[in-house]
Amino acid sequence: MKHRIVILGAGYAGAYAAGTLGRRLSPADTEITVVNAEPDFVQRLRLHQLAAGQEIEAPMLADVFAGTAARLRLARVTALDPERQVVTTADAEGGAELGYDTLVYALGSHGADHGVPGVAEHAFDVAGRPSALRLRERLDSLSGRDGGGSVLVVGDGLTGIETATEIAESRPGLSVTLIARGELGAQLTAGARDHLRRVCDRMGIAVRERTAVAAVEATRVLCGDGTVLASDATVWTAGFAVGPIAAASGIEVTGDGRIVVDRTMRSVSHPNVYAAGDCALALGDDGRPLPMSCASAGYTGRQAVDAIVGRLTGREITHTKLEYLGNHISLGRRDGLLQMVDGEGRAKAKFVSGAKAARIKAGIVWMSLWATAHPTFGLPRRRHRLTGAPDVSVAKSAAWPAG
Repeated sequence: MKHRIVILGAGYAGAYAAGTLGRRLSPADTEITVVNAEPDFVQRLRLHQLAAGQEIEAPMLADVFAGTAARLRLARVTALDPERQVVTTADAEGGAELGYDTLVYALGSHGADHGVPGVAEHAFDVAGRPSALRLRERLDSLSGRDGGGSVLVVGDGLTGIETATEIAESRPGLSVTLIARGELGAQLTAGARDHLRRVCDRMGIAVRERTAVAAVEATRVLCGDGTVLASDATVWTAGFAVGPIAAASGIEVTGDGRIVVDRTMRSVSHPNVYAAGDCALALGDDGRPLPMSCASAGYTGRQAVDAIVGRLTGREITHTKLEYLGNHISLGRRDGLLQMVDGEGRAKAKFVSGAKAARIKAGIVWMSLWATAHPTFGLPRRRHRLTGAPDVSVAKSAAWPAG
């Protein structure tokens, strides 16, 4: 009987894992299935561009996995039973169960409302393509009316900054306000913050710093200090959260629902389950948790693949570098910031700004798409045979610390 490998999610981590495992492992011994709700790859790094009105590439996953032996199953994951080793899925035809021997959990993350009233009902976000397209439709309606409209972007993290500048540049007829809970660009050096402020001034973006949002309504935002701000479209970019499926299944997770893994991305509670991307609490080589990001998805996805191949084929498990080098921020299509960080996650003094930073960010985005669409580039065509069942014994006392 073939060893069944199931990958949940085909984002940056899952698509890489599915394609690479499908090339590295022999189809005579393995059966690889990737479960994803959409038929094409979503460039999450560029969803703020999609919302602003631009077109972005979306390669078909069937083409991505062509020649790898990985099969695509279009369905939503609704539940997981790690004791029975079964995933429950739902599609247009109803529900079904899918059994596995090895599971790669890469379902990513979604926008976090932090319990603020009205966010789910009235705010837009760019955490997924359907929500980005809803925002795009709303912005289209505002751009087509007399006097334009007001757009409030809540959240001054990287997503909020990129979303506010992209909308302001692409739709100059709209009034854009960026609401920052603290100081704008607090994670940047002083010089980079100054550049960010100049860009906001040039684009006409109003910035409200040290402002907490208490509630979101259909046409306004209520601030913690009692201020009321009119809004025709409120965009919520105040962080990300993972779904509840892993926590509900009994897999060991952190307080925010991320799966606790060891150095090889293996669950510390269920050793035939691996996690990669935003849904995994992975410690970097500096001992700090890797942030939710495309870069982290790449590192953790690669490590999970190396571990699975090593354990199934009896080969040495190599350790992928787990590091976070810096923040690459687009400020519209012609400007940007490249802010490197040190081993403690603190901004280094040197940064790159302007058109050069924009070109670097565009190159990173292009490489991320190309690598995802070509997961087997450079891999030998010879596929490894399995040596037997994987070793699923793991001592929790020896588990990699969760941090």
